[in-house]
Amino acid sequence: MIHLQYPRSKQGSRRRRASSRAGARLGLLTLAVLGGAAAPAFADLKLCNSTASRVGVSIGYQDATGWATEGWWNIASQTCETLLRGAVPSRFLYVHAVDYDRGGEWGGQNFMCTQDKSFAIRGVQECAKRGFKRTGFFEVDTGEAKEWTVRLTDSDDAGTKSK
Repeated sequence: MIHLQYPRSKQGSRRRRASSRAGARLGLLTLAVLGGAAAPAFADLKLCNSTASRVGVSIGYQDATGWATEGWWNIASQTCETLLRGAVPSRFLYVHAVDYDRGGEWGGQNFMCTQDKSFAIRGVQECAKRGFKRTGFFEVDTGEAKEWTVRLTDSDDAGTKSK
């Protein structure tokens, strides 16, 4: 929602108020005609690193063409990063993260393919035969939301990190 605010004077005239209202209507009409259709959607997948360490993050998901894994995003302590722009591709997302500074990782029992350098891999079967690592990811149920934020915390906060 856009709020337009005009400065008020103690002695404002009806003419000034009418002019302000007309200007506000014109401004909203202009936004609706010119900017309304082009306004970006704010549905993204974000990850916030609420730890004291730098982390490396990879994600997995299923989209219209099958399974995909992508990585690595390097995310500084106490910052957030957009991992995917646009609507979240599926209800269930999978995350694997590594604590660069103190060791340990966030992982799970959902195995997908990764590699040490930046990657985008299609498919989750036979990782080793295809030259990739088989890595455990934890599952995130977005409830079919189009926008989602995953928050990584220290093991003292959530107990999800293993060392």
